[in-house]
Amino acid sequence: MPNYRRAITPGGTFFFTVVTYRRRLLFDHPEARRILRQTVREVQSRYPFIIDAWVLLPDHLHCIWTLPPDDADFSLRWNRIKSTFSKQAKSLFHNEQWVSDSQRKHRESTIWQRRFWEHRIRNEDEYRIGTDYIHYNPVKHGWANQVADWPFSTFHRSVRAGIYPVDLGWAKG
Repeated sequence: MPNYRRAITPGGTFFFTVVTYRRRLLFDHPEARRILRQTVREVQSRYPFIIDAWVLLPDHLHCIWTLPPDDADFSLRWNRIKSTFSKQAKSLFHNEQWVSDSQRKHRESTIWQRRFWEHRIRNEDEYRIGTDYIHYNPVKHGWANQVADWPFSTFHRSVRAGIYPVDLGWAKG
């Protein structure tokens, strides 16, 4: 069994990728997006973290979080987000044709891949590159023609905050 090493940096800033099980297009469903948003808010209120950047695509998400100065446990947060979402969204996906009878019988998860990928952000360049990557991801995957077209992203918040101009040269496919 692999021995996964996670970065332990209290107060650290991390880039995450979280993928749906078999890349199912779960987040095409408005109710799934609503449940995820609510779940993240609930976990964030109990176990604080700052969402620096976020993009939600139909089959995966990327985000950058900054943890509190005395806390390094992002795994707890992801565990809570994934498990709470799975419980609350179970009825949405239980009857979908891609959930096999065997999976239903054995109550296997068909919501998330088992793990997530993280990278500790070490400097401003990595932060900028990660944030740009997150916001450009819908264009990269063909879900939008330009970054500003994708509604499920913190790009719009960043524009309102003056971090990005609305029209970016690199933000078009």
